[in-house]
Amino acid sequence: MASNNLNASRSTSTGSSEPQSILDVTNKTPYADITHTLTTTSASNPNVLRESDVEPKLGFSFSSRRKWWIIFVIFLVQTSMNFNASVYGNAVHPIMNKYKVSQMVAVAGQGVFLIAYAFGCELWAPWSEEKGRWWVLQMSLGLVNLWQIPCALAPWFPMVVVFRALGGLSSAGGSVTLGMVADMWHPHEQQFPVAFVVLSSVGGSIFGPVLGGFIEKHLDLQWNFWIQLLFGATVQLIHFFTVEETMASCIVTKEAAKRRKAGETEIRSVAEVHKTSMTWKDISKIWIRPFRMLFCEPVVLFLSLLSGFSDALIFTFLDAFGKVYRQWNFDSVEIGFTFLPIGLGYLIAYAIWMLVIVRNNRFHKAHPDTPKPAEHRLKWLMWTAPCLPIGMLAFAWTSTGLPMNWIVPMLFSVLIGIANFAIYGATIDYMVAVYGGKYSACATGGNGFSRDFLAGVAAFYASPLYSNLRDRPLQYASTLLGCMAFLLIIPVYIFYHYGPQIYKKSKYAQEIKAERERSEAVLPKTETSAPVANWE
Repeated sequence: MASNNLNASRSTSTGSSEPQSILDVTNKTPYADITHTLTTTSASNPNVLRESDVEPKLGFSFSSRRKWWIIFVIFLVQTSMNFNASVYGNAVHPIMNKYKVSQMVAVAGQGVFLIAYAFGCELWAPWSEEKGRWWVLQMSLGLVNLWQIPCALAPWFPMVVVFRALGGLSSAGGSVTLGMVADMWHPHEQQFPVAFVVLSSVGGSIFGPVLGGFIEKHLDLQWNFWIQLLFGATVQLIHFFTVEETMASCIVTKEAAKRRKAGETEIRSVAEVHKTSMTWKDISKIWIRPFRMLFCEPVVLFLSLLSGFSDALIFTFLDAFGKVYRQWNFDSVEIGFTFLPIGLGYLIAYAIWMLVIVRNNRFHKAHPDTPKPAEHRLKWLMWTAPCLPIGMLAFAWTSTGLPMNWIVPMLFSVLIGIANFAIYGATIDYMVAVYGGKYSACATGGNGFSRDFLAGVAAFYASPLYSNLRDRPLQYASTLLGCMAFLLIIPVYIFYHYGPQIYKKSKYAQEIKAERERSEAVLPKTETSAPVANWE
């Protein structure tokens, strides 16, 4: 989620009616709208510093090496936040022993963290637009790290739950990290860095149980939290010393302050001159819109349910894999390794996405006038989404213990990893194409909220589900989830074939369509219009 006025001015100047790329979310907030308008109205004032005046210092002008280092650090930041969510699964049994609580009570620390994380991502987003990405990430990481200390030292379990909830609420997540991609890459260049950040979002949840198995087997309970703190503090220091601000409006304001110190006492940035700080009304409006779109827009609702369900499966496996692989006498370390096939699935899906991006960029470079309907962005998902129910059903009926070899269910979990990554990437890409820059961040915000919220809910139902279904709970539980996955992927095919008819009644989608048509009618395309990759 990000605003970028430079993107706005350049896309408008070309008059392109092409679907926007994943992070071209220029008009997401009233703050962004106001800033862009005032940048235009202040053009004649020589004492007002604009983005065009300091363009060489903006994120777009960073060297490729510098950009990718920043994105690598963001990869670490995102991984650490998701690591905090998943590694707690290996603390459940030690918590049960130390605090004498049931498993359903012990998993509350994981569930409340993820549910609070879902709300935290939405709450941090407006402040990153106002104060800048760097400060928001530093505040977020600092608070998350701070709350690890009372969790490690807590004499009572309710104290753990409270501070885990604060940790989740303090996690900024993709609402800020994805926004940094939009600060540094133009719309037609964003696919590769976005895919890399998406990989960190899903990969962190796999890293947690792999390392968590060693922690559970060889260290005391408190080390589960100390290692989260060590990882988070290391990432925070790397970010503090090696990453600079990327938000364009903040860079302009900083440059204006520097010039005033150098003697240009009258110089001010647009934000300083017009005091474009957001009010609480602006913030509440931004915060509510993703939820309104989630529950009122069929495209957002059904694709977010699918995306959230696929992510919830990974957190369901934090409990289910232990029950399944103990049939082959796996210990906690070996159970952690069983998540590696899901990680392999992520890498395979990531490679597929790279190939799709390259292929479509070449195609549209050779055929720039070819129509680019939004539904083509779902085409590669139509082939990968069935991996979810197929993987779940096959995993279910190979989770039988001896004489079945343990490698067989692991191979089918690779399919689940492929589907989870592809669903996350393709659904946000399609939502951006449908809702354009003005509403796409809110639509994808609903998607991200569903993933975190449903993953948190999974912490509470996973153990009963895999324990109480008649005489074969392991097989029946995974079968039930596989059947649900089959139902949830159906909307992908419906939207692919009937998408325009479905969102024809959406006021948000139709507003974006009308704006594109007006732009195309008034401003003809020029040779500078960059093609946007579609998933054909």
